Amino acid sequence: MGAFENEKPAKDAAALETQSSPEDFDQPSPLRKIISVASIAAGVQFGWALQLSLLTPYVQLLGIPHKWSSLIWLCGPVSGMIVQPIVGFHSDRCTSRFGRRRPFIAAGAALVAVAVVLIGYAADIGHKMGDDIYKKEPRYRAIAIFATGFWILDVANNTLQGPCRAFLADLAAGDAKKTRVANACFSFFMAVGNVLGYAAGSYTNLYTWFPFTKSIACDVYCANLKTCFFISITLLLIVTVTSLWYVKDKQWSPPPVNPDDEKASSVPFFGEILGAFKVMERPMWMLLIVTALNWIAWFPFLLFDTDWMGREVYGGDSEGSDRLKKLYSTGVSQGAFGLMLNAIVLGFMSLAVEWLGRKLGGAKRLWGVVNFILAAGLAMTVLVTKLAEDHRKVAGMEAGPSSGVRAGALSLFAVLGIPLAITFSTPFALASIFSSSSGAGQGLSLGVLNLAIVIPQMIVSLGGGPFDALFGGGNLPAFVLGAIAAAISGVLALTVLPSPPLDAPRPTTMGGFH
Repeated sequence: MGAFENEKPAKDAAALETQSSPEDFDQPSPLRKIISVASIAAGVQFGWALQLSLLTPYVQLLGIPHKWSSLIWLCGPVSGMIVQPIVGFHSDRCTSRFGRRRPFIAAGAALVAVAVVLIGYAADIGHKMGDDIYKKEPRYRAIAIFATGFWILDVANNTLQGPCRAFLADLAAGDAKKTRVANACFSFFMAVGNVLGYAAGSYTNLYTWFPFTKSIACDVYCANLKTCFFISITLLLIVTVTSLWYVKDKQWSPPPVNPDDEKASSVPFFGEILGAFKVMERPMWMLLIVTALNWIAWFPFLLFDTDWMGREVYGGDSEGSDRLKKLYSTGVSQGAFGLMLNAIVLGFMSLAVEWLGRKLGGAKRLWGVVNFILAAGLAMTVLVTKLAEDHRKVAGMEAGPSSGVRAGALSLFAVLGIPLAITFSTPFALASIFSSSSGAGQGLSLGVLNLAIVIPQMIVSLGGGPFDALFGGGNLPAFVLGAIAAAISGVLALTVLPSPPLDAPRPTTMGGFH
């Protein structure tokens, strides 16, 4: 902006420091600003990594049976289905002097801080309220506090992520290549957050940094969880405050309303959602279908991956003998380590998404190919589990896995980082490009895409545990179903999903991109 300021009087230059002109927002922003906003994903994903690696085992330690533990994850899809479209809709129309997206991002970060305190201190608060920690029964008060914090955390994360991605689309200003680069940056920082979160989750003595986290109601596992969340919220607040201070956001003004269109402008939010579906063209519909199948494949593994390591690979049991409990805890920690490997691969793949897309002939072909990798990886969990069971039959039921089985399981985690990088970037970039003809804002369009993510998550959360129990318990039935869904998603991505332009011309008028 320096060259532009030199052409203006000093008086105008001072004004430009506080608020850029509309013309500035119509042009793609420098990469450094895109990177700054994308870095918020590291703070958000740190918390998500802790949720995915530690909270499913934690709720079982509080007394929720395995087959019902998936129900606690309903709050994520439900809040995503309701909160993210609403936040997206209102962030497209926010008239705050701080801009359209920044107030929602700041509010989301504040809610995360509240949620982290509730989750971390759920066992302590439940004990103070009357939970008997010495009886082998569910700690109902701790579970209630935990569930409340968990719901708030998912609402906060959905309040953060939608406006962050919409903010990136605003900064790209409709440039297709920059849109893909922005989403790849977001995916990269998600990988950074994952690495940090899973590394923290796999380190069993982290609580020694903050000895006060351990209490009579909060054992070592709980204290580690509490410490991890304290680190998570610190990171999130640092990157959020830094980015919101550095990157300016356009103050939105409602366009003049034609009296003839006044009735249409008063359509309530859900009318806007229905309107977005009505004007949605075939490319966007195909994207929603492929995305939904993709998440039916992903969510069982993301939900139960560490539980699979503790239960099927290590042969442990969260409700068994002390030895079986220790095996389960060790398996969960190794699962967190596997997720860290997954995140490292995710990070490197995120940097290569744009290059790989060009080499393979486009984003849809890349997405189709990696969905087959996902299908193969999920199917391989059956083989790893069978080898682990065979080893226990020879070495003893409490022997734990062989080094080969452990290496095979960790290799699966690492390989699945390849399709995860595409899942975290390509659908969102395609949504930003495909929605350009609909007239909907970026926030609303990404909120609609989010429905194709959260509805499959609701299906898995409701049916995952009972479905597994129907086939004898364990996690494999849901993983096999996920492998089938991934294969179908790959076929549809290659056959029915339209190819986006590699370098689409930047639209001259599009409210969501400004």
